[in-house]
Amino acid sequence: MAEKIAGIGSRVQHSRYGLGVITGIRLTTYLITFMEAGPHEINQFDEKLEVIDAVEISSEIETLSEVEKSLLGILQKWADVQEVVPLGERWLKGTIILKPSDPKLQSKELPIELFFHKIIMLRDRLRVLEQNINSHSKLTDADKVNMQQYITRIYGTLTTFNVLFRDRNHQFVGEKGKQE
Repeated sequence: MAEKIAGIGSRVQHSRYGLGVITGIRLTTYLITFMEAGPHEINQFDEKLEVIDAVEISSEIETLSEVEKSLLGILQKWADVQEVVPLGERWLKGTIILKPSDPKLQSKELPIELFFHKIIMLRDRLRVLEQNINSHSKLTDADKVNMQQYITRIYGTLTTFNVLFRDRNHQFVGEKGKQE
């Protein structure tokens, strides 16, 4: 793919996901909605990605995008608005049991829905942190990329919990998954 960054609305072709349209731009990735595969975040320099019809980056569109991100961040932070993420059916009404190695100590049981809710809250707060880093005016691009790498590693650490999610598109994706 060319070094030039395409704007929102650009039509693209990806060898794995097919035809799509760029619907958002982050520091080093595009948010692309593909006709068949749905929304995916793809590295801007992915060799499998080809821009078919580039749209110039418009300051008005980008400004609107920034306002939208800021508003979403504010709502998530202060209104406790969260995306509805369904728990896998096999875990519904399940229980997590924490059993200490010392048999004299009491086990702890909690509903799996409560544990799942905490994981979703963690994921939402990581996303807000990611947005704050990407929109921070005093951080250099190098600082943003460095901090973004830590967030990606955190997501990678949390992939253990992906077994709880019903839909794959809600799961955590670490470094290996981002390279696709």
